[in-house]
Amino acid sequence: QVQLVESGGGLVQAGGSLRLSCAASGRAVTSYAMGWFRQAPGKEREFVSAISSRGGNTVYADSVKGRFTISRDNAKNTVYLQMNSLKPEDTAVYYCAADLTIVVRTTAPSYDYWGQGTQVTVSS
Repeated sequence: QVQLVESGGGLVQAGGSLRLSCAASGRAVTSYAMGWFRQAPGKEREFVSAISSRGGNTVYADSVKGRFTISRDNAKNTVYLQMNSLKPEDTAVYYCAADLTIVVRTTAPSYDYWGQGTQVTVSS
């Protein structure tokens, strides 16, 4: 079993930055690909970014490419999402997820464990 806890969300003005963290416990996630997803009110959960188990491969949604950076510190069992140049349309609950696979995947049903989410609100 893996428990994931997100932190770092909050309220920020457009153009600002936030850094989300996802701390894993219960089992080391060094063998897991990790992903970030988000869900805005009234919308489906959508893929944001993912990183392979050793960090050598990263994938981004087109909507965040060039603005967001995913990284991981396996020694700390933690995954990060650095979000820069935030826009109001980035407002959503952001979820961290773990996928026991070496392949980086972008679909939510592929992921085995999920955190509770952290709210990100970007004001215009």
